[in-house]
Amino acid sequence: MKFTIQVSEGPYTHQASDTAYQFTKAALEKGHEIFRVFFYHDGVNNATRLTTPPQDDRNVIKRWSELAAKYNLDMVVCVAAAQRRGIADADESRRNGKDADNLAPGFRISGLGQLIEGAIQSDRLVVFGD
Repeated sequence: MKFTIQVSEGPYTHQASDTAYQFTKAALEKGHEIFRVFFYHDGVNNATRLTTPPQDDRNVIKRWSELAAKYNLDMVVCVAAAQRRGIADADESRRNGKDADNLAPGFRISGLGQLIEGAIQSDRLVVFGD
């Protein structure tokens, strides 16, 4: 089965990100295809490389980045939601006159059309969070 995953909650404010990660990992391990993981609303906070959890806590962002590298996942961050929350790659930072970027490895910024395409191309769109 082919899935697109939508993550709409931040990494440490709600269990949605952890559950989405576990679902995605389990689906891949069982041989299913993940067409795309789309981070929307507060879910874009899963994509900042500046998050530094305590050493005895899980590093949600690092887990997503490692999963993307291992399975060559397409992990897309909604550009509008990212801009509202201060998440930017180098191109977005330059375009908006900012002096830094903070997008974690394995993520890319794009538009809401990527979510629509994922829903069309997949057998199921699975949403985690509000």
